[in-house]
Amino acid sequence: MKKYVSKLHYLTQDLPTRSHAEQALIACESGANWLQYRCLTKPDKELIEEINQIAGICDEWGATLILTNHYHLLDKVDAQGVHIEDFDIDLTVIRKHIGDDKTLGASSTDIERLLFVQNLGVVDYSGYGPFAHTDTKPNNKPLLGFEGYRQLQKHNIEIPVIAVGGITLPDVEPLLETGVYGIAVSAAVNLAIDPGRALKEFYQKIY
Repeated sequence: MKKYVSKLHYLTQDLPTRSHAEQALIACESGANWLQYRCLTKPDKELIEEINQIAGICDEWGATLILTNHYHLLDKVDAQGVHIEDFDIDLTVIRKHIGDDKTLGASSTDIERLLFVQNLGVVDYSGYGPFAHTDTKPNNKPLLGFEGYRQLQKHNIEIPVIAVGGITLPDVEPLLETGVYGIAVSAAVNLAIDPGRALKEFYQKIY
């Protein structure tokens, strides 16, 4: 079942001065139609409470809510899907667990992983990166840069590819010119002086 996938994925993050729910409200008020709740630091009880709060915000504004990794909570909250960052998790098992109606995204860091994810036939889109240095999700994977995304044209990539990792506003147009389906942003919005305005500027670049 082919599902709608937005061209701009907005991710919340742990911030000392703004809760995930506050981030979600700012994003939705600024036009976000796809929100990924990325919190890997709380126990399930707190996660469920916060996800349900954010789900109410997303429902009010008509935004899709995706959870990072917490697929086991999907039957307890009102979210539309999950994005799996963990390479060690069997994505076919995740699909069976969440059912065909939920959206399933997965992370990839190189062509081999991207092709593997695509060929499984159970994933709706793949986040692909890191594009540049990012402190939001520290890792030791090679930075792809623009050339890394241009390499996708040499392969039979049919799954929607979302560029992710350290993307700033000036990067958007050159990234889209490489042929990627869309982009994901977190710190470029969340750490901006005016997060709402920053998100609107990303939307204007993409749509």
